[in-house]
Amino acid sequence: MAKILENNIEGKIGTQKYLCTISWRNGELLMDEPENLGGKNIGPDPFSTLLASLASCTLSTLRMYIDRKEWNIPEIKISLNLYQETEKNLITTITRSLSFSEKISQAQKERLLFIADKCPISKLLKGTINIETTL
Repeated sequence: MAKILENNIEGKIGTQKYLCTISWRNGELLMDEPENLGGKNIGPDPFSTLLASLASCTLSTLRMYIDRKEWNIPEIKISLNLYQETEKNLITTITRSLSFSEKISQAQKERLLFIADKCPISKLLKGTINIETTL
């Protein structure tokens, strides 16, 4: 099975509660929790980072499609959040709302909603995910 990323994402944590340094191909990202959860709010929390990945992927996918169609839509905005419920299993729902700087037709709306679900992170999150942890 081929890896999607050329290099692994790597992380470390020291003695400061929740403050993680995440290394990626081109630098480092500090992640933390908000103060009300015991962190120092130095960087985004894991949920925010997950939603940021979905936001970026959705926006990029829509931009490529809009440009290919040569539609006059200079700006796309996205707003995301999530909530969780526990019944028998944990159920997570992500809300994703899109808006555009120009008025778009009903046909364009329907197509752009369809395309948003085709972004790779949307497909990843809607699919089956296995996490293999080793020591």
